[in-house]
Amino acid sequence: MTAAVLRDVTLRDGLQLTGKVLPVERKAAIVRRLLGLGVPELEIGSMARPDLVPPMANTMELIAALNPEELQRCWVWVATPRHVEKAAAAGVRNFQYCFSVSDAHNKANIGRSTEDSVAAMPDAVRLAEAVGGSIQLCLATSFTCPFDGPVDPERVIAIANDPRTAGADDIVIADTLGQAHPAQVAELITAVRTRTPQRRIVFHGHDTWGMGVANTLAAIRAGATMVDGSLGGLGGCPFAPGASGNTSTEDILFATRPEWFTPATLATLVDESEELLAELGEPNRSRTAEGARSKADAFEWVSRTVIS
Repeated sequence: MTAAVLRDVTLRDGLQLTGKVLPVERKAAIVRRLLGLGVPELEIGSMARPDLVPPMANTMELIAALNPEELQRCWVWVATPRHVEKAAAAGVRNFQYCFSVSDAHNKANIGRSTEDSVAAMPDAVRLAEAVGGSIQLCLATSFTCPFDGPVDPERVIAIANDPRTAGADDIVIADTLGQAHPAQVAELITAVRTRTPQRRIVFHGHDTWGMGVANTLAAIRAGATMVDGSLGGLGGCPFAPGASGNTSTEDILFATRPEWFTPATLATLVDESEELLAELGEPNRSRTAEGARSKADAFEWVSRTVIS
């Protein structure tokens, strides 16, 4: 199985449930550490209102702290054309335009109907293209909604085929609640790949029901070429009751083994995630991190260093 590109979303989806604002300098250090280790792409923040999602309050300051080369590998969450305009003016070139397949969740999360978000997307695309940027169509609640229950896959396909979303370079299929199972993920990813315009498919999973890695692997086998994870499985949506952490970056990497990922890289990632999670007062949900701290010394992936 060909390893998909990993995007680490710690600094956006990972932080947004914590209630704590990390200093800009700390966020920038995490960006540089992860990029330096070889993590291909990152999601670093959100243009959401800071009064609603306080940990994202200093996203603009973080963008200003990064250089253009770093920003080329970083994504920012946006939900309106105005978000794209503001982020672009600050130097962002990768925009994740996100809304929910479910109307109920979109109204809770963004404050408008799904149709309103679709209708605004051509303006968002135009603004991204004006600065030579890339824009993703990100479909939250692609499988289930916390308010309305199961989501009809045909609704996902319809949005993906809507002419107003045609300008997206990628399409993100998000299991926002972590309630999907591998066969379900494979079926939807396959449908998106075969029945919608050709573009990169991204899978964004959560591990609420313990299916995060299995679902990620199923998505890759079905055609996803980018997958999302966060350090230590940190994260979740503040507007989706029942959602828990993202699928762990460490677990995804241990399962997919991209060429740049080595035992030494894992040891550094585990150090970084343990330090961050301790700082935030959050648990480490990564089984790979747990294994790396085990006493199975004959296994090359076990780390010999422990944070005191």
